[in-house]
Amino acid sequence: MKADWNDYRVFLAIARHGTLSEAARRLGLSQPTMGRRLQALEEALARPLFQRTADGYVLTSEGQAVLADIEQMEEQATAVERKLAGESALEGLVRVSTTEWFGAHVLAPIFAGVRASYPGLVIELITETRLVSLARRDADLGFRFREFEEADVVQVRATALDFGVYASRAYLERHGAPDEGRGHTLITMDTGFGTLADVAWLGSRLPQAEVGLRANSRDVQARLCAAGAGIAVLPLCVGDIYPELVLLDLGEAAPGRTIWAGYHKDLKRSPRVRAVLDATLRALRGEPPS
Repeated sequence: MKADWNDYRVFLAIARHGTLSEAARRLGLSQPTMGRRLQALEEALARPLFQRTADGYVLTSEGQAVLADIEQMEEQATAVERKLAGESALEGLVRVSTTEWFGAHVLAPIFAGVRASYPGLVIELITETRLVSLARRDADLGFRFREFEEADVVQVRATALDFGVYASRAYLERHGAPDEGRGHTLITMDTGFGTLADVAWLGSRLPQAEVGLRANSRDVQARLCAAGAGIAVLPLCVGDIYPELVLLDLGEAAPGRTIWAGYHKDLKRSPRVRAVLDATLRALRGEPPS
């Protein structure tokens, strides 16, 4: 038997994610299909590549031995895909990766207009906190809140967004003006994002307040804030959609964020990637469509 490249893709997905279910979700396949492809690969190589455990799939010594070689095959295959994509017409799929709130509140309305202008495009918006790989073509375009560190990524400063401090009217009626924060509750990012500038800044402006709620989602923070749970720093494009929220003045502006857009250099000549990126950058800068 000869192994199929799709079987190797299944191997890599299971090696990276540890379970058939998560690997299947990442590849858009069913678990039975994943299992069949893995079995076909192991039979073709006449070697067991994984040990099946109660916690998931663990690479055997044979699996570890071929992992780097298969990853190199993946790099070569994706390089071919990128070059072909770079020559393709203004139609087809463009995958865009970013965080949930930026995708929902900023990019989604823009992409609705882009799709109307370019009906041959299919724009897939991937929203998650995980930084996907542009080199492996997990996405064609990425919008991030820090500069890209991957090799061979072309990046540009897309825009800067302002943030503000919010509380609900009902909360302020119960607790009064925050002053230095005595008797007040803060809603902040969770510990995984505790180093973000707005977390320390809010604590410094309201040093006597207590952190009562944390969330890794700006939308969840906004919901908590609108429900009267406390004071939060939110992007203006998120906080301003809640009529029950009031923008507070703590004496200085809250730290904003710079957004960077990036794509792999092999997609520099891709008409569809350039169309989506250029239209998005114009919209973010308030410029009319071309």
